[in-house]
Amino acid sequence: MIPLIMSAPAAMIKNGRVAWAIAVLSVLASLVLAAEIFLATRADGAIISYAMGGWEPPFGIEYRIDALNAALLLLLGSTGFLALMFAGPSVADEIARGKRSLFYSAFLICFAGLSGVASTGDAFNLFVFLEISSIATYAIIAMGWRNDRQALTASFNYLVMGTIGATFFVIGVGFIYMTTGTLNMADQAQAIAAMNGNRAVEVGFAFILVGIGLKAALFPLHQWLPNAYAYAPNFVTTFLATTATKVAFYVIIRYSYDVFSVHTGFVSNAMIWVITPLAIAGMLVASTQALFQNNVRRLFAYSSVAQVGYMMLGLGMATSLGLAAGMLHLINHAMMKGALFMALGAFALSYGIRRIEDFKGLGQAMPVTSAAFTVGALSLVGVPFTVGFISKFYLIQAALDAGWWWAVAAILISSVIAVFYVYRILVAIWVTPQGETDKGAPRRVPLAIAVPLGVLALANLVFGVYADPIVSIARAAADAAVYGGVTP
Repeated sequence: MIPLIMSAPAAMIKNGRVAWAIAVLSVLASLVLAAEIFLATRADGAIISYAMGGWEPPFGIEYRIDALNAALLLLLGSTGFLALMFAGPSVADEIARGKRSLFYSAFLICFAGLSGVASTGDAFNLFVFLEISSIATYAIIAMGWRNDRQALTASFNYLVMGTIGATFFVIGVGFIYMTTGTLNMADQAQAIAAMNGNRAVEVGFAFILVGIGLKAALFPLHQWLPNAYAYAPNFVTTFLATTATKVAFYVIIRYSYDVFSVHTGFVSNAMIWVITPLAIAGMLVASTQALFQNNVRRLFAYSSVAQVGYMMLGLGMATSLGLAAGMLHLINHAMMKGALFMALGAFALSYGIRRIEDFKGLGQAMPVTSAAFTVGALSLVGVPFTVGFISKFYLIQAALDAGWWWAVAAILISSVIAVFYVYRILVAIWVTPQGETDKGAPRRVPLAIAVPLGVLALANLVFGVYADPIVSIARAAADAAVYGGVTP
């Protein structure tokens, strides 16, 4: 609630620096509270429930936190705070002075919406928060028009597709409400468990899966994502890449495992025959599409679609081990893409470059930033001693445990394709010499960018060597969904 409340004063204050400070303090407060909640759920596996306004569920709106969404809230707070550190110089470079306070206000609304989706235990309240975050996201993507007017069409495309996704979701919620008579997700879970193959409930689940699949950029519902990432302001791309699709993935987990049961025939078939094939297709097709991109941000946007495929593959296995691997990749992917897009933001701030051919000689001109970018890129490929290797290792282990050798093959093929598109960029940075038309000495990378970039690059290495803390969080989150969740 803090970011949502503070969005109003941030909008009213005309000074962009003050609005940025308000945003930083609001997200920092959310991070501290998220850490406290996370530690409380980790201590004894407790489920924290809060009735909004004192109206007890199922009649009132309930906020319900377990190890699954506590981990997500901690990730949102951490990446949001680091992204805001990066935002200071980046937003000053890309957003007009008179619009910066409105920009930070819209960001706070987006952040509040994502946090609300991750914490609510009410289906319609989830829809409201989903729309709050989406509408604010459309606005902050469109504000990239100053650098490239294609940001406007990217935002409009996302608005159209996001509205379709939200419509599918609320129709699904309507079907389930019509059948169960409640909007409280724990109450819905009890009512659905007492039914036996109710067709209206199954149709509701199908609508929800399509609607949230679009928000999560599940192939082939990902068409909004490449342009949104490519033309949004650098800060917006960094924030969305580390949060937005992760929250949508969480919603699919919550409905598949907790409101419904992944072991029932309809949901199980959806996992095996819908989610898994689309995940495999996304891993392979999106990775292949990335090979042919010259705009580096667009390249990594297609890479993100492939990474969503990895997460969905873990979900589609419908096992605790598979879901833990999917959650692990969710966390690790936030670290990889956070480092990559922050480094791209630093390159853009110094040289205004986005295309691979313009990256020639950056290793000599900006060695520290280039090294951080390289760490993120190697982690994306899955090189040992990086977080990318850890999550792919656990995905392969889960696939072998399920007897899915073909999924192992898909993971390896997708990783090999990633080697080729990452190789193109790294060769330009470290091997290809600067040409005659290069821009000369770069501007010094501000400390506000260097620090969060260094933190994320270091995290890719530290948790690639000492993975136990992240693996433990992912396993606890998966266990909460499989064995606990929202069901009392």
